[in-house]
Amino acid sequence: MKTMENENPAASENKNIKSHELDVSFWNHCWKSGQTGWDVGYATQPITEYLDQYENKDAAVLIPGCGNAYEAAYMLDLGFTNITLLDISDEAVKIIKEKFKSAPQVKVLCEDFFEHEGKYDLIIEQTFFCAQVLERRSEYVKKASSILNENGRLAGVLFGISFGPSGPPFGGRFEEYRILFSPFFQLKTMEPCYNSIPPRSGSELFITFIKKQKPD
Repeated sequence: MKTMENENPAASENKNIKSHELDVSFWNHCWKSGQTGWDVGYATQPITEYLDQYENKDAAVLIPGCGNAYEAAYMLDLGFTNITLLDISDEAVKIIKEKFKSAPQVKVLCEDFFEHEGKYDLIIEQTFFCAQVLERRSEYVKKASSILNENGRLAGVLFGISFGPSGPPFGGRFEEYRILFSPFFQLKTMEPCYNSIPPRSGSELFITFIKKQKPD
């Protein structure tokens, strides 16, 4: 199994990276230099199997930190009609705007997730949470909850192993996530992925969290 350090070669060059360094210029550098080790080239099976059984094809869906947005292409094939793609990197956004220029069902925004305004029924989590420095995790949880509609869901994958404070990616453990998310979400599912891609086998947790109407 390759190490998670290889998920993003830029991480190996930034062993002591600080939170303020994970900014637009950092991610643009990754895209310009081809250091996109998180990109496996397709929508992975944990996500596609979840989308296959998601019935409301008119749901408002957000994919933050969308990268090449393979999940959105898969969703279009399934008939989803209201997809918003969000990425802080204008280099990434140029690529996906071109990719989805003929798909009116897809809105592409170059924005910071933490400043984004909108309302959604579903947020797809795929390699975005793990790209946030550890001190921003509580902020992520509160933001995700705030932009979900009543009974809205956060679904996708989290890394279920710890990588330490250097990253990205940044990992974690089941109990850490339970403490972090449970004040704002009902944790319907959080279990090891049985269908991860081979390099990530044994390192991913699949999640489906439902927004609580009154945070604890």
